[in-house]
Amino acid sequence: MSSAIARKLETIQEKSAMKSVDVANLMGIRPETVSRWNQGKAFPRPEAQKLLLDLEYIADQLSDFYEPADVRLWLFSRQKLLKSETPSDLIQQGRANEVIAVIDQLRDGVYI
Repeated sequence: MSSAIARKLETIQEKSAMKSVDVANLMGIRPETVSRWNQGKAFPRPEAQKLLLDLEYIADQLSDFYEPADVRLWLFSRQKLLKSETPSDLIQQGRANEVIAVIDQLRDGVYI
């Protein structure tokens, strides 16, 4: 039986075509750490868990608009609506709410 964290990682991979190394890079941790989470040998600290849950939520929201490979590309590309910052950097900095606000604008068809 897989852990809840492993299921979250699986969802991220399915919806955003991100590999464990991508998740590790976005979170600023070692790929081995993500692997241990996936195997149920370790669990993320609270701040890392929050980032992981934010990433899963964002990947899920973006999957309404984009194919998985496009979600990954969007996350790592500069976005005009984010003042040319990358969503991945903002998520890593704990600024996921800014990314979610832009996704909400996309959903509502509002382009500023």
